[in-house]
Amino acid sequence: MNQKHQEDLSHIRSMMERSSRFISLSGLSGVFAGLSALIGGLYVYLLFKANGLDYFDGEHKIYSGNLVSELVWIALIILFFALTFGIFFTIRKSRKYNLPIWTSATKNMLFNLAIPLSVGGVFCLALLYHQIYVLIAPATLLFYGLALVNAEKYTFSDIKYLGFCELILGCISLFFLGYGLLFWIMGFGVLHILYGILVFKKYK
Repeated sequence: MNQKHQEDLSHIRSMMERSSRFISLSGLSGVFAGLSALIGGLYVYLLFKANGLDYFDGEHKIYSGNLVSELVWIALIILFFALTFGIFFTIRKSRKYNLPIWTSATKNMLFNLAIPLSVGGVFCLALLYHQIYVLIAPATLLFYGLALVNAEKYTFSDIKYLGFCELILGCISLFFLGYGLLFWIMGFGVLHILYGILVFKKYK
């Protein structure tokens, strides 16, 4: 009898979790998003070298208009691939485990993600407009970390730890201006891959 009660409670908890949290998020999404960031970051480093900029010389960098435009396009391409991989692996996991994708939890998660990300996007555009390039990488880490922590209550709780790591990394990078690319690669590349592997092993 006790075993039946435990099974019923477990079933109820599972149903509540499915209805209140977005659990179709796949760890592979984080891994491939991280790989996209690593490849993109490496390409940017090589691009700096091709333009005669020694990234690790510790000096303030002056970017030409053409280089800035190319960096923006690279960032958009990385974002496109990260979102594409995220959607692909989410749909694949949903079909595999017969989980609904578009639920109230999904809407709440996306809404809570969108607020800090939208404000951060506007802030970064303002930095770009005023040519304060040195703060863009720290700003992306900080606002992304805030978005993850804000959305944690509607998906796996593990995501808040990734958010806190992004926030810490963003705060540290504020004191090492000029090395934003390095911190950006660590935050969006290395941390994403580590987080993705941990989540994939935990929830596979």
